[in-house]
Amino acid sequence: MHSSPEPSPSRLSGILLVLTATATWGSSGIFIFRIINQSNLTAVGLAFWRDFFSTLLLLAGILIIKPELLKIHKKDLPWLLGMGVISIGTFHIFWNQAVLSLGASLATMIQCNAPVFVTILARIFFKEPLTLRKILAILAATGGTILAAGLVSGVEWDFDSRGIGFALVSALTYGSLSLFGKKLTADYDGWTITFYIFAIGTLTIFAFQGGKPEPWPSGSGVLAWVLGFVLMSTILGFGLYARALKILPASVASITATSEILFAALLAHIFLGERLGEWQLVGGLLIALGVVLVSLTKNQNNL
Repeated sequence: MHSSPEPSPSRLSGILLVLTATATWGSSGIFIFRIINQSNLTAVGLAFWRDFFSTLLLLAGILIIKPELLKIHKKDLPWLLGMGVISIGTFHIFWNQAVLSLGASLATMIQCNAPVFVTILARIFFKEPLTLRKILAILAATGGTILAAGLVSGVEWDFDSRGIGFALVSALTYGSLSLFGKKLTADYDGWTITFYIFAIGTLTIFAFQGGKPEPWPSGSGVLAWVLGFVLMSTILGFGLYARALKILPASVASITATSEILFAALLAHIFLGERLGEWQLVGGLLIALGVVLVSLTKNQNNL
């Protein structure tokens, strides 16, 4: 009987990078609650300052390290605009609202439906085949969302239709990042794409606010929390995940990234006192199963 081969160092390091990235993303709910509760900001205002500070830091980093990364082609502007408006600006507004309405654990769980939405949208816009495996993934994720949201009888939590709507829109808008990115990732460095979409996202939220951004983040220690949110849950998380994608197949990275559900639930329990019910945990497992199924490739050796 042959024992299974040990993971290669590069593969293992890639998995560790994804796990660390998802841990930073899982911390976003803590930052959102802390900032909103200690400041005069709304969910929209926080989204604006998050994208604004991220844009400034990314620009400074690129100018210092490799200014040529700022070069783009005019033909790619529509794709960058789509990503910035939908996948960053709109996503961050709805994500903040979802966390404040549902809590970090449940919002993250539902937002993890993004790869399943990508599968559906890819079928509509790119005519990608809808295989039996993908259909099963959609059914598993849908069932998991229903359980997690409390749409079954005899459960002990209240159904927040508005919050669930926010979370589903955040999953849909976040999922669009992969669709738009298909046209750009082959031609540009990840940091180039990230800078431009965050800059466009900032302008999108600025326009949403009627050209008058909410006041400067004020309150005891609020600015430090905002900067921590930007550095940890935004720039560090993306940087680690982008690095992991250079080591791992996209399918493996996507499957490993479902660990965000676990990290978000654990951190929210420790720092915010949140607790998931039994049916919600089952729902989370079904959503993770759906993500695994849509991420599997035909060549199982990639796993």
